[in-house]
Amino acid sequence: MTISDEIAIIANKLANEGKTPSVALIKSQLNRAVPLPSIIAVLKTWQHDPKFIQAERQKVTKDTTKQVQPSSEISLLIAQAIAPLEKEIKELKQQVRLLLENQPVHKKK
Repeated sequence: MTISDEIAIIANKLANEGKTPSVALIKSQLNRAVPLPSIIAVLKTWQHDPKFIQAERQKVTKDTTKQVQPSSEISLLIAQAIAPLEKEIKELKQQVRLLLENQPVHKKK
């Protein structure tokens, strides 16, 4: 079972109980540590399916040579790839801001 499936199953169970799935509720019920961007990415694409509360085995067809990943899993992989870049951009912006604040003001004659 993929982490995307696990998150979707938990979200469906919560929705079946009349609760609104949230990152905190899902994180508290996961079997392993999962980065928040991963949970958020799956929740963005999640749609309530009351019957999907248990993992199914992946079906393999004879004429399929490549395994196609569900869009929620692709979104999860993209979110995981982008997260370090977003963090680095945020740090760079902070450094630029500090440099600009500490730069002396030059007066023209």
